[in-house]
This record gives sequence, C-alpha cells and structure tokens, in this order.
Amino acid sequence: MNTVDGRETRLDVRLVPAALTCWAVTAAGILWSAIGVAATALTVSAAVGVAAWWGRRAGPAHDGAGVTTAGIAALAMTGLGFAIAVLLRVDQITDHPLVARYGLVGSVIVTPSETPRVVGGGRLMFRASLLAADDIEMSGRVVVFASTAGFAELTVGQPAAFDARISRPKRRDLTVATLSATGRPRLGEAALIQRAGHRVREAFAATARTALPPDQAAMLPALVLGDTSAVSADTTAQFRTSGLTHLTAVSGANVTIVCGAVLLAAGLVGPRVAVALAAVALAGFVVVVQPSASVLRAAVMAAITLLALVTHRRKQAIPALSAAVIVLMIAAPELAVDLGFALSVVATAALVVIAPAWSQRMVARGWPKPLADAVSVAVAAQLVTAPLVAAISGTFSVVAVIANLAAAVVIAPITVLGTAAAALAVLWPAGAGLLIRFTGPELWWLVNVARLSARVPGASVALPAGAPGAVIVAVAGIAVVVLARRCRRRLSLPHDTIGP
Repeated sequence: MNTVDGRETRLDVRLVPAALTCWAVTAAGILWSAIGVAATALTVSAAVGVAAWWGRRAGPAHDGAGVTTAGIAALAMTGLGFAIAVLLRVDQITDHPLVARYGLVGSVIVTPSETPRVVGGGRLMFRASLLAADDIEMSGRVVVFASTAGFAELTVGQPAAFDARISRPKRRDLTVATLSATGRPRLGEAALIQRAGHRVREAFAATARTALPPDQAAMLPALVLGDTSAVSADTTAQFRTSGLTHLTAVSGANVTIVCGAVLLAAGLVGPRVAVALAAVALAGFVVVVQPSASVLRAAVMAAITLLALVTHRRKQAIPALSAAVIVLMIAAPELAVDLGFALSVVATAALVVIAPAWSQRMVARGWPKPLADAVSVAVAAQLVTAPLVAAISGTFSVVAVIANLAAAVVIAPITVLGTAAAALAVLWPAGAGLLIRFTGPELWWLVNVARLSARVPGASVALPAGAPGAVIVAVAGIAVVVLARRCRRRLSLPHDTIGP
C-alpha cells in the first residue's frame, strides 16, 4: 500500500508471481536440468499457496479460494511451458555437434555479439555466435579467448574465421563451447548498420582524446557508451571500491537519461512527437552502443522506467517490468542466470516502487524534494543491489551511498552532452569537441569522487563471493531497515508513552 497524491493505492503485482516463476524455472533448467526444474516448480507452487492462504486470512474471504486455485493452476501451466522450453534448449546444447569436438582443434567461423575486452596477458575475450565449424554450418553461443594480435580490431557483427581449440564451457549459461583461438583470424565485413555504429564510437573516442585530458578522455566513452577499453586498471579499481562501477556499464539509467532528455522537448513539439523521438533515440542508442543482450536488457528496463515517469503511475511499472521479464526469458533465456540481468531488474523495481515512497515520506518531514529524491534513489538502489554485487565481486562498498550521491549531480549532464557529442562526432567533429569540453568539469568531479572515496580507510569490506556473501549482505540490509523503522517509530511516539 502506497500513498500517492493523498490517496492510498495498491501496486498491481498480479504478474509478479508469473514473472518469478518463469525466471526461476528457466534458471533451474539451465543450472540443474530436469531435477532442478521439478524442485523449483514445487517450491514456487508451495510459496504461492502459502502467500494465497495468508492473503485469504488477511483479506475478504468470499473470493480467496477461487483466486488461490486459479492462480496456482495458471502458474503451474506457465511453469510447465517454460520448463519444457528450457529443457529443450539444454538438450540442444548437450547434443550439439561441437560437443564431440571438445579437446580438439578445428576451424571455426564466428560473429562477435560484443566488443572484445582485454583480460590480461595480451589476451582478450568476447562472446559470439557460431556460424560454422570445420566447414559445417552450425549455430550456438560461444565464448572466444584470443591474442590481441589480429583480434583487437574485431567489431560486433564482423565475421571472423580462425583455428581454435574447442573446450567445454566454464559456465552453464547455454553456451555451447569455449574457443581458444590459435593464429591470426581472417576477418569479414560487418553489416552496414553495425559498421556505422562502430564508426560513431571510434569518432567519439578520437574527439574525446583531442578535447580532454587522458584520464577524462578514457572515462567519457565508458560513461556514455560503455566502452571501457581505454580505462586504466587503477581507475577501474577505484570505481569498484567506491561502488561506482555500474556507471561504466550501459544500464537502464543511461538510456532513461537519454530518452528523458528527448521527452523534455514535449513542450515544443508535443507529447506524441516527443515520445516518437524518444523511441528513435532509444533505437539509435542501442545500435551505437551495440545490441548485445545486456544492452537490450538495459533498453527494456529504461523503457519501463520511462513508462512510470511519463504516466506518473507506478502501478503500471510493475506489470510492465513483470511482462518484460517474461518476454526476455522467452527471447534470451540465458539471462536467467546472468547476475547483470538480476541487478537491472531489482534496481528498476527499487527505482519505481521503493524510492518514490521513501521520497514522499522524506518530503513530508520537511526535506527538499530534489534532495529527498536523490537520497531515496541512492539508498534504495544500494540496498537492493548490494547482495548481488557482493555475490559477484566478494566485496561490499561502505562508501557507495555517499559516493553515488556525490556523483549523481554530474551523471545526467555527462550522459546528455556526451550522447549529443557522439551523434555529432562523425558529421561535425568541431561541434562534438565543443560539447565534450563542457563535460570536462563534471568528469573531473566524478574521477575525483571515485579516487577520494576509494582512499577512505575501510571503504570496502571483503566478503565470501557467491551465495554466502549475498546472504550476509541481504540479512544485514534487512536488519538495518528494521532497526531504522523501529527507531523512527520510537522517536515519533509522545514522550509520555515511552516507558522509563
């Protein structure tokens, strides 16, 4: 129950059980196959039954049983459908022709789905789609490790033929094989639209190098387009320690800021034209940044956030988020075991559900609304994402909330000016350079926020990676919220009602 404009409204969570069921069943099928799917389905059914029973006790009794039966039946059918789909996908991986070639060297042709990134020791890695192996056409997702020599210029969508040692994938994420390239590749040509996007990225990075100091020139493409290839290891470590790493990855926040800036033109061109322009900007941004699974995920989450902002109805955001999860589980089931996807979902939910409610309460207590919004967003995002970040990195940033608050004031100007500069970089480099220079003070501020935050003694706490670290942080976060609410209630009670 939430208060909006002085009235009580219930968030529409009817699609949430279906989304969680699809997500859980798909993840279980990928990680544990049929046994995991069965166990997960039973667990979800039991959880829904308990929740329905509890709701029937708390709410009206006349329609509780019908809703419970219908809900469990619908979830069972939904879970069954997704279970069959994911198990078929897993069977395809198990019976893939490349499995028989594990441990052998063969000639392959792949198309990268992301820009290769350096992993150290003169090596790089990238995810790709398999086109052929040993002159036999086949498909599948692969991970490629290769030398920077010959592969450094490879771009998204550009076919590459090379010899590689074929190995079993290291992760269960519907990847067919790991390919360790030997020798230099023979490169083809990417599609026109992908070449255009690559040209924009290159022109933007080159213009930034001529207009900004080296550290800022490396950071600007990372913040705007997610291109971290020029960011130094020291800067990366500082951003990780200060809890600002999410800023250097394309997220729903990036896309929301870009589309939101376009929507501000509604007063000049009208709301319908502004929405159309925002859709065009969204499509163009995805092309330039590269339409990988993570970018498409970010675009979907941004569209949901924009829906909540444009309609001013948070009730609509939760059904949209749930529907998006279901659609993405159909289109890209590998996202079910992607922690980045989980981060996007929980962060989006926090931004459209938790943060506005907290902000309203803070404004009611006399906080200025801009400050209340900023604090609510930073705290809510940190609270829900910290367990997943701990699971990924094995660390918890103590200074993350303060660092994100300090950085928040410059992210929107950097994103808007940087995106406009990227759009101009090919057609008008001088104009792009002028816009980039205006981002200099903001970039200086952001780099120094990360640097100073990382230098604070005890800025990050080491935790066990994986599930143990996530559980520790989640329990600690829940305890902090409960204690904070109890303290607030005690402080709000009249003094004569508090015992001696």
